[in-house]
Amino acid sequence: MNSLIKLELARALRNRKFLFFSVIYPAALFLLIAGKADSTTKVDGSGLTLPTYMMVSMASFGALTAVLLGNSERIAKERENGWVRQLRLTTLPGRGYVLAKTAGAAVVSLPSIVVVFVVAAAVKHVRLDAWQWLALTGAIWAGSLVFAALGVAIGYLASGDAVRPITMIIYFGLSILGGLWMPTTTFPDWLQSITKWVPTHAYAALGQAIEQSEAPHTQDIAILVVFFVLFAGGAAWLYRKDTLKA
Repeated sequence: MNSLIKLELARALRNRKFLFFSVIYPAALFLLIAGKADSTTKVDGSGLTLPTYMMVSMASFGALTAVLLGNSERIAKERENGWVRQLRLTTLPGRGYVLAKTAGAAVVSLPSIVVVFVVAAAVKHVRLDAWQWLALTGAIWAGSLVFAALGVAIGYLASGDAVRPITMIIYFGLSILGGLWMPTTTFPDWLQSITKWVPTHAYAALGQAIEQSEAPHTQDIAILVVFFVLFAGGAAWLYRKDTLKA
Protein backbone atom coordinates (compact mmCIF):
# COMPACT_ATOMS: atom_id res chain seq x y z
CA MET A 1 0.00 0.00 0.00
CA ASN A 2 2.89 2.38 0.75
CA SER A 3 4.24 1.83 -2.75
CA LEU A 4 0.85 2.71 -4.23
CA ILE A 5 0.70 5.92 -2.18
CA LYS A 6 4.16 6.95 -3.43
CA LEU A 7 3.09 6.23 -7.01
CA GLU A 8 -0.05 8.35 -6.59
CA LEU A 9 1.98 11.26 -5.23
CA ALA A 10 4.48 11.10 -8.08
CA ARG A 11 1.71 11.04 -10.69
CA ALA A 12 -0.14 13.98 -9.13
CA LEU A 13 3.00 16.13 -8.85
CA ARG A 14 3.75 15.58 -12.55
CA ASN A 15 0.30 16.86 -13.55
CA ARG A 16 0.80 20.61 -13.97
CA LYS A 17 -2.84 21.38 -14.80
CA PHE A 18 -3.96 19.55 -11.68
CA LEU A 19 -1.46 21.44 -9.53
CA PHE A 20 -2.58 24.78 -11.00
CA PHE A 21 -6.26 24.26 -10.25
CA SER A 22 -5.74 22.72 -6.83
CA VAL A 23 -2.99 25.07 -5.59
CA ILE A 24 -3.11 28.39 -7.49
CA TYR A 25 -6.81 28.60 -8.34
CA PRO A 26 -8.12 28.75 -4.70
CA ALA A 27 -5.58 31.44 -3.77
CA ALA A 28 -6.59 33.48 -6.82
CA LEU A 29 -10.27 33.16 -5.87
CA PHE A 30 -9.45 34.32 -2.36
CA LEU A 31 -7.88 37.49 -3.74
CA LEU A 32 -10.81 38.01 -6.10
CA ILE A 33 -13.42 37.71 -3.34
CA ALA A 34 -11.61 39.24 -0.37
CA GLY A 35 -9.13 41.48 -2.20
CA LYS A 36 -10.97 44.76 -1.54
CA ALA A 37 -12.58 43.79 1.77
CA ASP A 38 -11.59 45.66 4.91
CA SER A 39 -10.24 43.97 8.03
CA THR A 40 -12.92 45.20 10.43
CA THR A 41 -16.37 44.46 8.95
CA LYS A 42 -17.66 41.12 10.20
CA VAL A 43 -19.54 38.53 8.15
CA ASP A 44 -23.06 38.23 9.56
CA GLY A 45 -23.46 35.36 11.99
CA SER A 46 -19.80 34.30 11.88
CA GLY A 47 -17.89 36.74 14.09
CA LEU A 48 -15.13 36.80 11.46
CA THR A 49 -14.01 39.42 8.98
CA LEU A 50 -14.40 38.57 5.30
CA PRO A 51 -10.65 37.91 4.75
CA THR A 52 -10.42 35.50 7.70
CA TYR A 53 -13.72 33.84 6.77
CA MET A 54 -12.76 33.39 3.12
CA MET A 55 -9.25 32.23 4.01
CA VAL A 56 -10.65 29.09 5.62
CA SER A 57 -13.28 28.72 2.90
CA MET A 58 -10.75 28.89 0.06
CA ALA A 59 -8.25 26.64 1.84
CA SER A 60 -11.06 24.10 2.24
CA PHE A 61 -12.08 24.63 -1.38
CA GLY A 62 -8.51 24.03 -2.55
CA ALA A 63 -8.26 20.80 -0.58
CA LEU A 64 -11.66 19.72 -1.94
CA THR A 65 -10.45 20.40 -5.48
CA ALA A 66 -7.27 18.39 -4.97
CA VAL A 67 -8.85 15.29 -3.48
CA LEU A 68 -12.20 15.13 -5.27
CA LEU A 69 -11.35 16.04 -8.86
CA GLY A 70 -8.00 14.27 -8.77
CA ASN A 71 -9.31 10.97 -7.46
CA SER A 72 -12.56 10.53 -9.38
CA GLU A 73 -11.31 11.11 -12.93
CA ARG A 74 -8.04 9.27 -12.41
CA ILE A 75 -9.74 6.17 -11.05
CA ALA A 76 -12.33 6.09 -13.84
CA LYS A 77 -9.52 6.21 -16.41
CA GLU A 78 -7.55 3.52 -14.56
CA ARG A 79 -10.57 1.23 -14.75
CA GLU A 80 -10.80 1.74 -18.50
CA ASN A 81 -7.10 1.26 -19.30
CA GLY A 82 -6.77 -1.89 -17.21
CA TRP A 83 -4.56 -0.58 -14.39
CA VAL A 84 -7.07 -1.57 -11.71
CA ARG A 85 -7.30 -5.04 -13.22
CA GLN A 86 -3.55 -5.38 -12.78
CA LEU A 87 -3.79 -4.31 -9.14
CA ARG A 88 -6.32 -7.07 -8.49
CA LEU A 89 -3.63 -9.61 -9.36
CA THR A 90 -1.64 -8.41 -6.34
CA THR A 91 -2.34 -9.06 -2.67
CA LEU A 92 -3.70 -5.51 -2.19
CA PRO A 93 -7.17 -5.76 -0.57
CA GLY A 94 -10.07 -3.47 -1.46
CA ARG A 95 -9.76 -1.45 1.73
CA GLY A 96 -6.02 -1.04 1.05
CA TYR A 97 -6.73 0.37 -2.39
CA VAL A 98 -9.27 2.83 -1.02
CA LEU A 99 -6.97 3.93 1.82
CA ALA A 100 -4.01 4.35 -0.55
CA LYS A 101 -6.03 6.51 -2.94
CA THR A 102 -7.49 8.53 -0.08
CA ALA A 103 -4.15 9.09 1.67
CA GLY A 104 -2.31 9.90 -1.55
CA ALA A 105 -4.87 12.53 -2.56
CA ALA A 106 -4.95 14.06 0.92
CA VAL A 107 -1.18 14.56 0.99
CA VAL A 108 -1.36 16.42 -2.33
CA SER A 109 -4.01 18.74 -0.84
CA LEU A 110 -1.57 20.15 1.71
CA PRO A 111 0.11 22.66 -0.67
CA SER A 112 -3.25 24.16 -1.63
CA ILE A 113 -4.02 24.84 2.04
CA VAL A 114 -0.63 26.38 2.78
CA VAL A 115 -0.61 28.63 -0.31
CA VAL A 116 -3.98 30.16 0.62
CA PHE A 117 -2.74 30.82 4.16
CA VAL A 118 0.45 32.46 2.89
CA VAL A 119 -1.47 34.70 0.47
CA ALA A 120 -3.99 35.68 3.15
CA ALA A 121 -1.24 36.56 5.62
CA ALA A 122 0.93 38.42 3.10
CA VAL A 123 -1.73 40.30 1.12
CA LYS A 124 -4.65 40.74 3.55
CA HIS A 125 -2.54 40.73 6.71
CA VAL A 126 -4.52 37.97 8.40
CA ARG A 127 -2.92 37.41 11.80
CA LEU A 128 -3.43 34.39 14.05
CA ASP A 129 -1.51 32.75 16.86
CA ALA A 130 0.99 30.06 15.95
CA TRP A 131 -1.18 27.31 17.41
CA GLN A 132 -4.13 28.48 15.31
CA TRP A 133 -2.15 28.24 12.06
CA LEU A 134 -1.05 24.73 12.97
CA ALA A 135 -4.52 23.68 14.11
CA LEU A 136 -6.12 25.12 10.97
CA THR A 137 -3.71 23.26 8.72
CA GLY A 138 -4.26 20.00 10.56
CA ALA A 139 -8.05 20.31 10.71
CA ILE A 140 -8.49 21.22 7.04
CA TRP A 141 -6.03 18.55 5.92
CA ALA A 142 -7.67 15.85 8.04
CA GLY A 143 -11.15 16.90 6.90
CA SER A 144 -10.12 16.51 3.25
CA LEU A 145 -9.99 12.74 3.80
CA VAL A 146 -13.79 12.74 3.71
CA PHE A 147 -13.85 14.09 0.17
CA ALA A 148 -10.90 11.99 -0.95
CA ALA A 149 -13.00 8.93 -0.11
CA LEU A 150 -15.91 10.45 -2.04
CA GLY A 151 -13.64 10.87 -5.05
CA VAL A 152 -12.75 7.17 -4.94
CA ALA A 153 -16.44 6.23 -4.76
CA ILE A 154 -17.33 8.44 -7.75
CA GLY A 155 -14.44 6.97 -9.74
CA TYR A 156 -15.96 3.52 -9.33
CA LEU A 157 -19.54 4.63 -9.74
CA ALA A 158 -19.18 6.48 -13.06
CA SER A 159 -17.73 5.50 -16.41
CA GLY A 160 -14.87 7.38 -18.02
CA ASP A 161 -17.20 9.49 -20.17
CA ALA A 162 -19.63 10.33 -17.39
CA VAL A 163 -17.23 10.85 -14.48
CA ARG A 164 -16.33 14.46 -15.27
CA PRO A 165 -19.86 15.93 -15.46
CA ILE A 166 -20.96 13.93 -12.42
CA THR A 167 -17.93 15.04 -10.42
CA MET A 168 -18.34 18.68 -11.44
CA ILE A 169 -22.01 18.74 -10.40
CA ILE A 170 -21.12 17.29 -6.99
CA TYR A 171 -18.04 19.53 -6.72
CA PHE A 172 -19.88 22.78 -7.38
CA GLY A 173 -22.91 21.69 -5.37
CA LEU A 174 -20.82 20.93 -2.29
CA SER A 175 -18.84 24.16 -2.69
CA ILE A 176 -21.90 26.39 -2.94
CA LEU A 177 -24.07 24.68 -0.32
CA GLY A 178 -21.14 24.40 2.07
CA GLY A 179 -20.55 28.14 1.99
CA LEU A 180 -17.09 27.88 0.46
CA TRP A 181 -17.78 30.59 -2.12
CA MET A 182 -20.11 32.80 -0.11
CA PRO A 183 -21.36 32.87 3.50
CA THR A 184 -24.41 30.67 4.01
CA THR A 185 -25.94 33.50 6.05
CA THR A 186 -26.83 35.09 2.71
CA PHE A 187 -29.05 32.09 1.87
CA PRO A 188 -32.81 31.91 2.56
CA ASP A 189 -33.70 30.48 5.98
CA TRP A 190 -35.00 27.22 4.51
CA LEU A 191 -31.74 26.67 2.63
CA GLN A 192 -29.63 27.52 5.67
CA SER A 193 -31.38 24.74 7.61
CA ILE A 194 -30.29 22.31 4.88
CA THR A 195 -26.70 23.49 4.55
CA LYS A 196 -26.02 22.72 8.22
CA TRP A 197 -26.04 19.02 7.29
CA VAL A 198 -23.85 19.34 4.19
CA PRO A 199 -20.33 17.93 4.82
CA THR A 200 -18.54 20.93 3.28
CA HIS A 201 -20.38 23.24 5.68
CA ALA A 202 -19.15 21.19 8.63
CA TYR A 203 -15.71 21.09 7.03
CA ALA A 204 -15.39 24.88 6.82
CA ALA A 205 -16.89 25.25 10.30
CA LEU A 206 -13.89 23.40 11.78
CA GLY A 207 -11.53 26.14 10.64
CA GLN A 208 -13.90 28.95 11.52
CA ALA A 209 -14.12 27.69 15.11
CA ILE A 210 -10.34 27.54 15.39
CA GLU A 211 -10.04 31.11 14.07
CA GLN A 212 -12.27 32.22 16.94
CA SER A 213 -10.15 30.24 19.45
CA GLU A 214 -12.99 27.81 20.02
CA ALA A 215 -13.15 24.03 19.91
CA PRO A 216 -14.88 22.62 16.80
CA HIS A 217 -18.53 21.81 17.39
CA THR A 218 -19.32 18.18 18.11
CA GLN A 219 -22.06 18.17 15.48
CA ASP A 220 -19.63 19.23 12.75
CA ILE A 221 -17.14 16.54 13.70
CA ALA A 222 -19.89 13.92 13.85
CA ILE A 223 -21.18 14.91 10.39
CA LEU A 224 -17.71 14.56 8.88
CA VAL A 225 -17.10 11.20 10.56
CA VAL A 226 -20.45 9.83 9.35
CA PHE A 227 -19.85 10.98 5.78
CA PHE A 228 -16.33 9.58 5.81
CA VAL A 229 -17.61 6.17 6.88
CA LEU A 230 -20.33 6.31 4.21
CA PHE A 231 -17.99 7.42 1.42
CA ALA A 232 -15.13 5.08 2.34
CA GLY A 233 -17.50 2.15 2.86
CA GLY A 234 -19.22 2.90 -0.43
CA ALA A 235 -15.88 3.12 -2.24
CA ALA A 236 -14.74 -0.25 -0.83
CA TRP A 237 -18.07 -1.86 -1.77
CA LEU A 238 -17.90 -0.48 -5.32
CA TYR A 239 -14.31 -1.73 -5.62
CA ARG A 240 -15.39 -5.25 -4.64
CA LYS A 241 -18.41 -5.05 -6.93
CA ASP A 242 -16.21 -3.98 -9.82
CA THR A 243 -13.88 -6.88 -9.03
CA LEU A 244 -16.72 -9.39 -9.29
CA LYS A 245 -17.68 -8.01 -12.71
CA ALA A 246 -14.16 -8.45 -14.07
